[in-house]
Amino acid sequence: MSNKQFDVIVIGGGPGGYIAAIRAAQLGFNVACIDEWKNAKGGPALGGTCTNVGCIPSKALLQSSEHFEHAAKHFADHGIKIEGLGLDLDKMVGRKDAVVKQNNDGITYLFKKNKVTSFHGRGSFVKVGSAGYEIKVAGAAEETIEGKHIIVATGSNARALPGADFDEEYILSNDGALRIPGVPKKLGLIGSGVIGLEMGSVWRRLGSEVTVLEALPTFLGAVDEQIAKEAQKAFTKQGLKIELGVKVGEVKTGKKGVSVAWTNAKGEAQTLEVDKLIVSIGRVPNTIGLNHEAVGLKLDERGAIVVDDECKTNLPNVWAIGDVVRGPMLAHKAEEEGVAVAERIAGQHGHVNFNTIPWVIYTSPEIAWVGQTEQQLKAEGRAYKAGTFPFLANGRARALGDTTGMVKFLADAATDEILGVHIVGPMASELISEAVVAMEFKASAEDIARICHAHPSLSEATKEAALAVDKRTLNF
Repeated sequence: MSNKQFDVIVIGGGPGGYIAAIRAAQLGFNVACIDEWKNAKGGPALGGTCTNVGCIPSKALLQSSEHFEHAAKHFADHGIKIEGLGLDLDKMVGRKDAVVKQNNDGITYLFKKNKVTSFHGRGSFVKVGSAGYEIKVAGAAEETIEGKHIIVATGSNARALPGADFDEEYILSNDGALRIPGVPKKLGLIGSGVIGLEMGSVWRRLGSEVTVLEALPTFLGAVDEQIAKEAQKAFTKQGLKIELGVKVGEVKTGKKGVSVAWTNAKGEAQTLEVDKLIVSIGRVPNTIGLNHEAVGLKLDERGAIVVDDECKTNLPNVWAIGDVVRGPMLAHKAEEEGVAVAERIAGQHGHVNFNTIPWVIYTSPEIAWVGQTEQQLKAEGRAYKAGTFPFLANGRARALGDTTGMVKFLADAATDEILGVHIVGPMASELISEAVVAMEFKASAEDIARICHAHPSLSEATKEAALAVDKRTLNF
C-alpha cells in the first residue's frame, strides 16, 4: 500500500509548527502536522510546550495569583474591604487547565478550518522516499506518510541540573512548577531566567518564601542593566530573596523536601532547605527520537538542527524552525519563522527580522525590551543618546496604583534612529509593541515624541521617554 502523500509535513504542533502548517495550507498546499502532546485523557493536545506547560498556563496562574495578592494587599487602598480571604488552589489550577484546553481546542478548530491533516504521535524520519521523505508517525497506530517538504518544529526541553534530574515532585521543571499540589512553605529557584522568575512570582504571591540562586554575578544579564537593577529592587521589596554569583553544589531530595549545598559570592558555604526546587537554567533543542541520522540531517554541538538564514537545513526541502534551531527560544520567533518558511516554500520572500523580536518577562512589574541594550551599544563603541521616563510621573499608572519602573529609549547619536527600547513596569508586554513597529520602520525617537498618545494612558510614558532622548520631557 502506498503512503499518504503531502506537499508539506510539519513535525511538531507548537507555536512554530501549527502556524507553519496553517500558513502553508493557506498558500494552497496539502499539509499534515504531526504532534505527540497528550491531554489528561490521552487525546491530542495541540500547541506544544507553550500551550500545555509554558506560556499559556503560566500566564493563567500569574493572573490568578496577582488577583489574590491584590485582594490581600491592595484592594483596601481602593476602599474595597475583604474579610475571610481564602485560597482554593484546586480551582485556580482548574481554571488554568481550562484555559489550556481552550487553546488546544482552538488550534484543532483552525486545522479543520484550513484543512490541515492532524496526526497524533511522534514523528521521525524513515528514509528518502520516491516523492520526498518518508516520515513515521508512532501513535496509537503506527503509520508512514510521505512529504515533499518537511518542516521540523520539535521545540525544546528544560535543561536539567547535572546530578539532579527532574522528578517533577521535588525537583521541578516548568512542567512540575505549574502543578504543585499545595503552596510550598519554602521554594527554591536555581536560575533567575524567565520561567523561574515567573513561577517564583506565582508561588510567592500565594504565600511561599522564595529564594533565587543565580550563578551569574549580575541579575538578568540579558536585560538592559538599568532596567534589571530597577526590577531587582522591586522583586526584593516584594520578598524574593535573590542571591547572585553563587555556585551550586550537591542537591539532595528527601521525604521533607530538597537540600541544596551552595557557595555564595564571598566563597562561603551555605545550605538551602526547601520544600520544592524549580530548576530554570535554560532549555535544550529537542531532537529526541527524530531519527535524523536516517537521512543525514545535520546537528550542531548543542544538538540543534543546523540551518541557514532562511531556515534551510543541509538537506533539500527539509526546513527547521523555532527552539530546535539557532536564535532566541521564543514562541513568537518560532511563529514568524513558521510563516516565513511556508512562504519560501511557495516561492515568496518570507522574512524574519531578529533585531525587532520583542522579549517579555511576565512578572510584576513586567519587563519587556526590543533591540540593543545600553551595555551592548557601549561594547560596540556606538554613539547613542538615552532617555528615560518613570511611571511615577504617569497619571494612568498613579490611577492604577502601580508606579513601579520606567520606559527607556536608546537612539543613535547622529541619526536619532531608535536602537532599543526597554520597559519595566505595568503592562510592559503590551507597550513594547509600539517600539517594535517603530523600529521595524526605522523610526527616530523624534517620530515617537511627535505622535499624539491618548491621555491618560500608560503609553504616554513611551512618548515621554522618546522626548527625554532630546532632554525635553513635559511631565517630569
